[in-house]
Amino acid sequence: MSPMFHLAGLLHARGFAVTVFHTDSNAPDPSSHPEYDFVAVPDGMPAAKQDVVKVIQHVLALNRSCEEPFRERLAALLEARNDVACLVADSHLLTLMDVARQQGVPTLALRTGSAASVLCFAAHPMLCEKGYLPPQESQLDAPVKEMPPYRVRDLMGATRSGHEHDIASELLSRAVEAMRTSSGLIINTFDALEAADLAAVRRDLAPPVFDIGPLHKASPAASAASSSLLRQDHGCLEWLNSRAPASVLYVSFGSLASVGSADFAETAWGIAGSGQPFLWVLRPDLVRGDTRAALPDGFDAATVGRGMVVSWAPQEEVLAHGAVGGFWTHCGWNSTLESVCAGVPMLCRPSFGDQMGNARHVEHVWRAGLSLEGELERGKVESAIRRLMQSEDGEEMRRRARELKNRAAESMALDGSSSVNIGKLVSHILCL
Repeated sequence: MSPMFHLAGLLHARGFAVTVFHTDSNAPDPSSHPEYDFVAVPDGMPAAKQDVVKVIQHVLALNRSCEEPFRERLAALLEARNDVACLVADSHLLTLMDVARQQGVPTLALRTGSAASVLCFAAHPMLCEKGYLPPQESQLDAPVKEMPPYRVRDLMGATRSGHEHDIASELLSRAVEAMRTSSGLIINTFDALEAADLAAVRRDLAPPVFDIGPLHKASPAASAASSSLLRQDHGCLEWLNSRAPASVLYVSFGSLASVGSADFAETAWGIAGSGQPFLWVLRPDLVRGDTRAALPDGFDAATVGRGMVVSWAPQEEVLAHGAVGGFWTHCGWNSTLESVCAGVPMLCRPSFGDQMGNARHVEHVWRAGLSLEGELERGKVESAIRRLMQSEDGEEMRRRARELKNRAAESMALDGSSSVNIGKLVSHILCL
């Protein structure tokens, strides 16, 4: 949702009127965006569960349940006004894109992940044909020769087999169809970060490709600040003001990823044992099967004076703060891009989807972080934190992260690749 609102802000600033169609679940607050019109599309569905298979099932069911309500509301909009330029939809909403095209509305697909993840989506049939997927336990660390730097375990769907593999395959194939049949593909990335992958996407997919990221940098500040569905605790910024430069480890696993109770305890004691100052985002639903993520007894005493725990943070502002020297992240693409733009190296602990591939790029392509793989154990956590925050190796990662920050800034300069592509996107929409 955040990249979609960032894109809306970018297009609105260039003269487009914006109407937001949204489901009942995870509905945005219209008062945060008074410049837009909002149209609710009833979905008749319970909230999505955290389990990734149930999330996939939810997305597929959402397409079906929203088809007729969306058709009715889009028809009403078209009857009320004759200047609808296009529909921009998430690439997982193939059914709604088909509905729009049936009513004569051109569609653009927004892929909120990386260009590399688009290639993984498109390569899924090949990966199955060559036997990489469904995965075999003994082959998880085998390289995918056709798609370096991936190993089998880094592929989307690499933890799925049987029925779970089948529904993941359906999700990916539908997304590829949505991208290929659209009038244009918008990707939240930039050329200097993924030049080779973007070239491959342009070669392998039919529609024009617009890499206009990082969207959170391209969008007006007001749009970026109001896109979060969770209440942000800005008090953590004052706490950061009191810390030394590059001394704080920021820990956040995003809005969806969850952990088991044992991993949660090992994470907590690893952070405590590292001796490193930290800011930890602890969502109440972070621990699977528990409605309240309670820290272990003795954790507060062990970390007194050097840590802060909040339920949600203004992440872009936190990462941009000079006191933050490292980011322990689940490697969702939003978080990865925000860390890149802030020049902050990453400690990667991916969970599902494209996160494993993102982490692989952070460590082995951009060399701006390290991965924490396998079973979590507090000693291993302590060692990884110290390596990131205190070692010469970590300082080299920090240097490379700063280089990526500079590349991102250059892409958003007046003659930068993303700025140029934004102009091309605007022209493309006006010609549809």
